[in-house]
Amino acid sequence: MALYDLPLEQLRQYRPEVDEPRDFDSFWNATLSEARAAAKPPVFVPVDAGLETLETYDVSFSGYAGQPIKAWLVMPKDRPGKLPGVVEYIGYGGGRSLPIDWLLWASAGFAHFVMDTRGQGSSWSQGDTPDEQDVPGSPEIPGFMTRGILDPTTYYYRRLIADAVRAIETMRLHPAVDPDRIAVTGVSQGGGLTIAAAGLAGGLVRAAAPDVPFLCHYRRAIEVTDTNPYEEIRAYCKIHRDSVETVFRTLAYFDGLSFATRAGSTALFSMGMMDTICPPSTVFAAYNRWAGTKDIRIYPFNDHEGGASFQNREKLAFLKRELR
Repeated sequence: MALYDLPLEQLRQYRPEVDEPRDFDSFWNATLSEARAAAKPPVFVPVDAGLETLETYDVSFSGYAGQPIKAWLVMPKDRPGKLPGVVEYIGYGGGRSLPIDWLLWASAGFAHFVMDTRGQGSSWSQGDTPDEQDVPGSPEIPGFMTRGILDPTTYYYRRLIADAVRAIETMRLHPAVDPDRIAVTGVSQGGGLTIAAAGLAGGLVRAAAPDVPFLCHYRRAIEVTDTNPYEEIRAYCKIHRDSVETVFRTLAYFDGLSFATRAGSTALFSMGMMDTICPPSTVFAAYNRWAGTKDIRIYPFNDHEGGASFQNREKLAFLKRELR
């Protein structure tokens, strides 16, 4: 794919208007208050993952409406004191997989909390958490982009974003973790959840590292790319012609641009200039509205893989500096 979006000099200035609902804050305050009120104490069960230098815990915690969510907590066995923590969110269609897939952050001296993605986890990595809005059952194949989309109270991402905030609050409870040194990160959908969680969790997050973030500037994304997952929404609107404005009214409660304006932590973004899944203009729209100190790594010839290991190297230096 050649360059297809705005040129870089325009992207750096791209700051579209946000059609934010007047009750945006009260909607999210109520959602999170209900989740906290229904929460039960988290359970951290030690598991033997065959890792000689790392400890692994199978975690169950309360997410949206108190519903049970799975996670992994991986950390070094040898630790001089409380550890800085990294909460990671997973890309679209994926689940928490196995502990042996999550070695970077714990090997670098962080406590690493990997949140499973409700309902997902049957596309490219296995998940273990059903979306209990439906009949409880195994994780499913996408799509999730239009699940409950005609009302913000029933939309799938209300539940998932609430889970993401509760993951931060849960990690802070573990006695080996320093609750004042927490970062959030993720790729694609995980990057979008990173932005949302940082915006909603307020002072609980010290640093954020969203990579090629999804869930930002929906209308622009749907107009300039026909690649999934955004294609799910476009296809829905193609059939449900009389529901288009209702769809976008719902999505306004879940747009990364609004969460970014509420995020005061230090951030390191990344994006690929040839990304056909999360168009560069949608990433910069969120980046340019980020309220805290920020920087971005741009990969001129990369698609949705972005910086991959090169970006992990950048994030490692960034988080060691910010959480030292």
